[in-house]
Amino acid sequence: MLKGLADAKVGAKDEEKRVAEEQAAEAAAAATPASFDPSDHTVIGIDLGTTFSCVAVWRHGQVEVIEDESGCRTVPSFVAFTPDGGRLVGDAAKSQAAKNTTNTLYDIKRILGQKFSEPKVREEVKRFPFEVVADPKTDDPRIVVEALGGKRMPPEQVSGMVLAHMKKIAETKLGHAVKKAVVTVPAYFNDAQRTATKAAGAIAGLDVLRIINEPTAAALAYGLDKKENGDAKSDDGSNVLIFDLGGGTFDVSILRIEEGMFNVKATGGDTHLGGEDFDNVVVDELCVMLKKKHGVEVKGDPKKMRRLQTSCEKAKRALSAGVTAQVEFEDHTIELTRAKFEALNREAFERTLDTVKKVLKDAKMTPPDIDDVVLVGGSTRIPKIQESLSEFFGGRQLCRTINPDEAVAYGAAVQGAILSGVRHQATDSLVLVDVTPLSLGIELEDKSFSVIIPRNTNIPCKKSDTYTTTENYQESIEIPVYEGERPMVSGNRKLGEFSVTGIERAKKGEAKVCVTFELDANGILNVSAQDQKTKAKADCRIEGACKGIDPEEIARMVREAENFASEDAEYRKHSELRIELEGLCYDMEDSGSKKGKDKAAECLEWLQTIPSLGKSSTGRALERWIQDLRDL
Repeated sequence: MLKGLADAKVGAKDEEKRVAEEQAAEAAAAATPASFDPSDHTVIGIDLGTTFSCVAVWRHGQVEVIEDESGCRTVPSFVAFTPDGGRLVGDAAKSQAAKNTTNTLYDIKRILGQKFSEPKVREEVKRFPFEVVADPKTDDPRIVVEALGGKRMPPEQVSGMVLAHMKKIAETKLGHAVKKAVVTVPAYFNDAQRTATKAAGAIAGLDVLRIINEPTAAALAYGLDKKENGDAKSDDGSNVLIFDLGGGTFDVSILRIEEGMFNVKATGGDTHLGGEDFDNVVVDELCVMLKKKHGVEVKGDPKKMRRLQTSCEKAKRALSAGVTAQVEFEDHTIELTRAKFEALNREAFERTLDTVKKVLKDAKMTPPDIDDVVLVGGSTRIPKIQESLSEFFGGRQLCRTINPDEAVAYGAAVQGAILSGVRHQATDSLVLVDVTPLSLGIELEDKSFSVIIPRNTNIPCKKSDTYTTTENYQESIEIPVYEGERPMVSGNRKLGEFSVTGIERAKKGEAKVCVTFELDANGILNVSAQDQKTKAKADCRIEGACKGIDPEEIARMVREAENFASEDAEYRKHSELRIELEGLCYDMEDSGSKKGKDKAAECLEWLQTIPSLGKSSTGRALERWIQDLRDL
């Protein structure tokens, strides 16, 4: 009797709780305006990677890394255009890269926001199986897409397609439209590369609220992880070094984390160093070996190169767990040892430590000053990288508590939550203070570089300096803008120039012109200059790198993206139908009746002459064939 009474009381409490919850939900719904649009209050975080991308969002009081329809949490940063006019993004694009080499685009981040004539860009494009040319007017790279009739596509548009794909993955999971995002970039990205990334977001239909540095985003993920696990040391203050080695870029940042304040002390890196470079060194070695031992010429054949690159990448991953791996290529099997891989990449590995030393020097710290070394990026799984880094820091244990593939998107989602106004104890006390990676300034008469904003200055920031004329009675002054660390402008990168007219007519050295550099929270630069007497003023009108894509051009690309989006759904559907139909035909050829085998052979013959996928008539024809074969 007592047991029955106790059970009844528990049941009553459960019922009371359920009713209370329903009433609370109804009250919340009543308090929510009818016009409430979740897309206005959701900010996703996107790690736009060189080789893989990842998207995350803050919901239900925590960060959620979003899986695509195949259950993958990271997506290849690949875009492909098929001969029949279709477009594929992500895994679907990468899986057909070996047979559609000239129309499968990847590693685009390595040329984003740069000039074609830059030495590193010229080196990059030599390795691409697709054609990249220079825009004759701007010297910007343009990717030639054969499948679209030789259309010349800006890198921003291709990156925009990857971002749009990540946006779609998030929308599918969340069940509503997504309009806003925080997008990450390598800490060493310059002004032009950041501007190009923001343009890619606009092309994807995203309002990019903030561009943040990848290692800084990873530090947010690390800080939140420490906080959630009750690590008191992070509240007392700690110096953390983020070692971020991805597929195509490398960054090191040192942050001081104290009472929720993330203060970046110094940053450095290389936007042309990563796992792809390690693969390429092995590929080059094996190309020589295959030609010498087997008479197989690989270089010059894009399809063979792509297959060898894929096989070398798989072997590299295997060497993170074992000491030997097999590189399978056509009829040949080549053994690759970990020792050989490390020897081939010794110079590249040493470059990562050189950067660590430089960033420590900039932060005015030594290895013992660092409390934690955090590994970010898939390439940090390489044992030699971990071993060298641990040894440099006195044999200490490296931090592996955060997922190296997802940490950047995770941190971006945290920043997105803060910007969207989320109120939560985990995010309320977080404050992010980032720095500029390169010094910014102007060219003087003697070709020297006058720094206005030194590198590792906290951003956002605004700094000014005063300059004068070099000739008598000048009425205008030219202001060339540069970024870099060399004392002479010849060793730095020119962003562009602009002029101020109507300045004071005076003898040389008398007129005073105040030049102001303003860096916003995205690390994007605005420059202005004003004569102190006449008040004549000009804003930065830098042509070329800083200007980026024209707004009208972005609007045109947005329209193209919308058209592609509707076509993509049809193309994917028809591609799946074709695969299903081919499977039915092969099954019927193996075990069907004579009539079935004849019908299957007829169908396979028709498939060889199939019209373009994506057309409604093609879809109907595929569905009819499937039904006919099933009815046999």
